[in-house]
Amino acid sequence: MLLKRCIDVVVSMLALVLLSPILIAAALAVWLDSGSPVLFRHRRVGLGFRQFNVLKFRTMKVQSGGPAVTVAGDARITRVGRFLRATKLDELPQFWNVLAGDMSLVGPRPEVPEYVNMFHDRYQRILEIRPGITDIASIRFRNEEKLLANGQEPLRDYVQKILPMKLDIADEYLRTRSLRLDCQILFKTLIAILRTA
Repeated sequence: MLLKRCIDVVVSMLALVLLSPILIAAALAVWLDSGSPVLFRHRRVGLGFRQFNVLKFRTMKVQSGGPAVTVAGDARITRVGRFLRATKLDELPQFWNVLAGDMSLVGPRPEVPEYVNMFHDRYQRILEIRPGITDIASIRFRNEEKLLANGQEPLRDYVQKILPMKLDIADEYLRTRSLRLDCQILFKTLIAILRTA
């Protein structure tokens, strides 16, 4: 939708300007805590299966390696990274992804190529729209790291349990999406962040 794209661009530009003090403070905190790089670029799959680099503030130690999913208490996460993740401030650089046209404010969260390939048929429809900074699944699975920490095999649990549920939520969003629903999701996201801030 053209209107949705216009809203994405305007809101993202305003957010980057208004939140610039927070962006600068977060970047400085990352640098002082664990050096550079400040930003983390991770390959994800977007509209029409086109791959792009999603931007986040780096929350893990440099060249930490390890599994693609993280769990609560993961030793790879830095001290500042724990705070950024808890408050979702690590996601703020994604407003640049929205401006670039890779993402939308609201839409199914972008996934890594490996998992998209596993569920290729389901992603055929989901990737007819831009992935988003937030969606219903982001709110529902806000404590995903804690959920995964309770299992014996976090990677398996994510692929076999959590990701299929996220795909169901994405399918439902595509059936019911509207600007009104997007506004509701943005409001619920803000409330969820404020409750844990």
